[in-house]
Amino acid sequence: MRLKARLQREWRFLRGLNRTLGRVKSIAPDSDNLICDDLQAAVERWRERPAITFEGRTVTYAEMDAIANRFAHWAKGLGIRRGQTVALFMPNRLEYFCVWYGLSKIGVVTALINNQLAGLPLAHCLNISQANHVVVDSETSPVFEAARPLLERTLQQWVLGPVHGDQRDLVQALKSCSMLPPDRSVREDMKARDTALLIFTSGTTGLPKAARITHVRAQLYMRGFAGSTGAKASDRIYVSLPLYHATGGLCALGAALLNGGSVVLRRKFSASHFWEEVLAEGCTMFVYIGELCRYLVNAPEHPDEARHKIRLAFGNGLRPDVWPELKRRFRIPEILEFYGSTEGNVSLFNFDGREGAIGRAPKWLRKRFNVRLIQFDVETEQPIRGTDGFCIECGPGQVGECIGRIGGDARTDYTGYVDKAASEKKVLRDVFEKGDRWFATGDLMKSDSDGYLYFIDRIGDTFRWKGENVSTNEVAERLQAVPGVKEVNVYGVEVAGADGRAGMAALVVGPEFDLKAFGEHVARELPSYAQPLFLRLLPEMQTTGTFKVRKIDLVSDGFDPAKIKGPLFFHDPKRGYVKLTKAVFEKIAAGAVKV
Repeated sequence: MRLKARLQREWRFLRGLNRTLGRVKSIAPDSDNLICDDLQAAVERWRERPAITFEGRTVTYAEMDAIANRFAHWAKGLGIRRGQTVALFMPNRLEYFCVWYGLSKIGVVTALINNQLAGLPLAHCLNISQANHVVVDSETSPVFEAARPLLERTLQQWVLGPVHGDQRDLVQALKSCSMLPPDRSVREDMKARDTALLIFTSGTTGLPKAARITHVRAQLYMRGFAGSTGAKASDRIYVSLPLYHATGGLCALGAALLNGGSVVLRRKFSASHFWEEVLAEGCTMFVYIGELCRYLVNAPEHPDEARHKIRLAFGNGLRPDVWPELKRRFRIPEILEFYGSTEGNVSLFNFDGREGAIGRAPKWLRKRFNVRLIQFDVETEQPIRGTDGFCIECGPGQVGECIGRIGGDARTDYTGYVDKAASEKKVLRDVFEKGDRWFATGDLMKSDSDGYLYFIDRIGDTFRWKGENVSTNEVAERLQAVPGVKEVNVYGVEVAGADGRAGMAALVVGPEFDLKAFGEHVARELPSYAQPLFLRLLPEMQTTGTFKVRKIDLVSDGFDPAKIKGPLFFHDPKRGYVKLTKAVFEKIAAGAVKV
């Protein structure tokens, strides 16, 4: 039976790998076939099929294309030339994808701005986009107005909704624009290596950076998931992730639209409405970010949660403790976990469903993957190099940084950020031989003897305390198991006179949370060096639009009662977790309390 199960796993792995590679093998950076050409071919093949459903309205492929063409002619009429940028600052809505699809037909770049941003972070993204025009709706227009004084240039605001002052009415402007595709000559001499989109990093530890998404990279996302998911024309994919990010806006849309399927789009994720909408719309797949799945398993039982037609959930960041519960409770036959970064060149898929793994790169297919793990010093945050000056590859079970070899083909190319200096910081040179170049993901992983890779933590999130490396991700998983703990954010804080950083955990808890029981669980489940020295209770966790937890503000606050209004605790070796008062804080800061 073991041999049979292993052969079945290998078959599923190879089937998924071949499906994916089969869809991307013809992509080339010097090709004149752009992402809009891929989409146009899908439109011509499935013109009358439903493409996108949003809030009760459904458009066919032909209607979707007509909307996109109007946006293309609108920009062309304004004299916006290829290579120039238009900023798109809106929540999920029917027109969202059509905007950038249409602009790509005339070679114009679309900057996909996180609609959760406001103030300085919003102005920062608009400034680095170098856009002269911004598309908004009635929800985001007031937010843009508030950020205007922080802008370095004047942006013309185009509103899909009511206008006032110097705002321009985009609804009215589009009415006079042609629904026919613009002439291909407008993008003559363009290549797939040219920029199609700007997608911004989530900004969990600082201001977002703009990743340059070329046409070839967009094709890799969209074609890759059209293959890896095995989606068909009969599939309906539920998308509640934001379209300004690659997982929802490229991976999920590619899986549906390049196979003749349809997208059921929601403005934003809602755990309470998720299953009833999935059932009502006849969805067969959904796309996730790990935290979305955790919200689902933590939600009360829903009458529709096992009555659906979902055959596949795909996404990234699914926690090992959530994975089996997601499958069991909601009766989901298959989960496709993947790993990738917006700006990088490393892509991994867990085609055969090994729980907890983010992907697989077996030794016998080593040459087909550009992925390696190298030994890494978390204290200096630098790769460990041997006496010969080269990096040292990790063996099975060793934790190291994941890197991707930079080559000249579509799959190994590295386009990086708009900021060239930021791009260069992510490149490692002379890794295994003189002159080679590798993209540093900034992620720590480990592999097993079968080539499965497991995510450990982000570099910078792993810290050193009492001579040991502490993974915030692994500690958070242990703390999450305590009754009453709803959300966890673990990070390291500096303590005067101490080497390294001490562990601190921010918790969102329910009424059943018991501090004494929590302390007993920590003492039982974690080694002494990994036990959080400080605790902070929060009413809610601050997250990015893609559900990633923000740490920068928490790290900045540290464990100072003067900066923190809510409950704050210190781990006393004899009494367990006790309230952290100003007097205790001052003793710790003065080195009078041993930590």
